[in-house]
Amino acid sequence: MKMTIKNFRRGRRTQHTNQFVLIADSVDTKTKASALMGKKVEWKSPAGKLIQGKISRIHGDKGAVIARLEKGLPGTAIGGKITIKEKAVKKTAVKTKTTKPKDKK
Repeated sequence: MKMTIKNFRRGRRTQHTNQFVLIADSVDTKTKASALMGKKVEWKSPAGKLIQGKISRIHGDKGAVIARLEKGLPGTAIGGKITIKEKAVKKTAVKTKTTKPKDKK
């Protein structure tokens, strides 16, 4: 899933350069946004460097979320796309035991 980087998380006089407000087209309510909590996000720079982080909280009532990244992103990343990593499902082989029927005595 891809999300758009809307802006830095900021206050009136401060700006947190490693925290971003993210918006997705398919997420438009607070309950849908809460399903994204804790998921990992990745941003790939034009030079190929990968910066990772995770979604930490909900921002507002219209489905926006706050993501904390390990490093700050450049200001040119605003308006760009960030990728949410889906959790990989582990496929485990089911072992079946073949047992011989026991004789009753």
